[in-house]
Amino acid sequence: MTQQALPQQIYDDKNGLTYILNGDYYIPLIEAPQDDRPIGKYGRMRLEYLKEHRPVFYNNLICTSKLHDHLVEVNECCVNMKLRLVAETAQRQGVTEALKASDQLRWVGIMNNIDSSVEEFILSEYVYNR
Repeated sequence: MTQQALPQQIYDDKNGLTYILNGDYYIPLIEAPQDDRPIGKYGRMRLEYLKEHRPVFYNNLICTSKLHDHLVEVNECCVNMKLRLVAETAQRQGVTEALKASDQLRWVGIMNNIDSSVEEFILSEYVYNR
């Protein structure tokens, strides 16, 4: 009985992955992306959420090499949204530089409250809910 040599590498059209022969098994050839963009605070929080609560989506992102892009996008979206919402909310509540100059403690209290509210909204809508 003659054993047929297996190809060292195969490509699967269904999932777009290349597999390399390792012993008797084919292992997917997945390379870590070479991306220097930091994932930031919200990206790290999103990463932990995906690992814990959305493992199938997390594995899909890893297999398609889109995890880093996803985390960077989430972080950028959250940072931009937070800056915009804090500024809009402060304006709506009448928090001005004049208030900051006249009553610093009150200004800090109001701004901390606004920051906390916006942070809670961003976490629930963008980090823990997609």
